[in-house]
Amino acid sequence: MDTDLAAAYDRCRALHKRHGRTYYLATRLLPGWKRRHVHALYGFSRYADEIVDRTDALPPAERAARLTEWSDRFVAGLRGEPVDDPLLPAVLHTIAVFDLDVADFVAFLRSMAMDLTVTSYPTYDDLLGYMEGSAAVIGTMMLPILGSHDPAAAREPARQLGLAFQLTNFLRDVAEDLDRGRVYLPLADLAGFGLTPADLRSASPKVKDLIAYEVSRARDHYARAAPGIPLLEPASQACMRTAYQLYGGILDEIEAAGYDVFARRATVPNGRRAAVAIRSLLTRPGTPVPA
Repeated sequence: MDTDLAAAYDRCRALHKRHGRTYYLATRLLPGWKRRHVHALYGFSRYADEIVDRTDALPPAERAARLTEWSDRFVAGLRGEPVDDPLLPAVLHTIAVFDLDVADFVAFLRSMAMDLTVTSYPTYDDLLGYMEGSAAVIGTMMLPILGSHDPAAAREPARQLGLAFQLTNFLRDVAEDLDRGRVYLPLADLAGFGLTPADLRSASPKVKDLIAYEVSRARDHYARAAPGIPLLEPASQACMRTAYQLYGGILDEIEAAGYDVFARRATVPNGRRAAVAIRSLLTRPGTPVPA
């Protein structure tokens, strides 16, 4: 690789290591040649998210302009134009190496733009429309890198795993999202438990019942994703088993806290993280994943 491309991959890896601890740990179980491409996809998604979420002191119009400017640089790079950016060369290289579907990246950027103007979702179907671009397409981007002997059969489970991971993040980060003026739990679900967004911080029995309901919904996505992991290339299965179990472990921690997502941020203890990774490495490829 030339110096600029290697630096772009290093930049993506640094973003991944800093912001995606669970996913980064799982990625360490991949063959070295695959890791950099996963880092590139993470870097792409994280950098866009940073523009949206880490510049919230700026007026919405300026944040939108920054996202549009970066998206335009990305599209220019897809056309083969030179790109002056710290990480996009790695993303563009990964797209070219695996012939990734550019429509997935466009859908992702569309969902990021929604975060600038949309602060809540009336129904779960509405939320799924957002998550199609912000989560499901991450699964289909990843699939060619992970590899599969049956990509058609593995596609929907990969999408479901993206949805499961993001819904887990939404549950873990309810308080953080409220601070940003956003509610990712469907308003119809809140109403079903007699709640409004203003009630969410109370950690009342009704709020805990709502969180328990959403945890059950997330577990359904995990169950739909589980059959896809044994379909992956053997060298990729330990990585995704680990990610599957550690993200699912966040739900376990939420349950153990009595569905109180405000007292502390739910995280999987380091000892369990290491044990899961070792167990995944020792699991024979093709072994079904307990849903």
